[in-house]
Amino acid sequence: MTVGILLLAGGSSRRFGADKRFAKLATGAGLLEATLERIQATGLPLLVCLRSDDADLAALLGERGVACHCCPNSGRGMGSTLADGISAAPPWAGVLVALADMAWIRAETYSHIANMTHPDAICVPIYQQRRGHPVGFGREFFASLARISGDRGARQVILDNPNHTIEVVVDDPAIHRDVDTPDALG
Repeated sequence: MTVGILLLAGGSSRRFGADKRFAKLATGAGLLEATLERIQATGLPLLVCLRSDDADLAALLGERGVACHCCPNSGRGMGSTLADGISAAPPWAGVLVALADMAWIRAETYSHIANMTHPDAICVPIYQQRRGHPVGFGREFFASLARISGDRGARQVILDNPNHTIEVVVDDPAIHRDVDTPDALG
């Protein structure tokens, strides 16, 4: 069963003040670059969801063998980017919805959530009793994800399906760590 990763990288970085995808981490790597490195280490198939006007970035990533989709509705918010991305995804049995500004999640965490994801399940990672990312969605939920719009993420799909939601305990505090402001890069 193939579970892929849908990496949402189409945001406008309003709170950050600049395009945070290229902001440098303490290691010197760019934020998007570091996230991609962790994800690619899993060997899982990947589709990166970019802004509608990111043709140059899509071409650059494409040269590195990274599949990309420029989401026509990315300007409407994360939910719209997710909906565009899920509609463009290959016929995977499941998908991990991952965020480009979460560069510290371990490759093992992605792999573990992918292994737990099956067509009629939603797998949510838990660390110290708090839910985090990435969230795995089985194919049964793709139609619901494709209907999301605006700046809402997939939270409502999870809330609407408590009997299909599996909490997966992980030993990875990075499932809670994202970059919203320049202070968070360190």
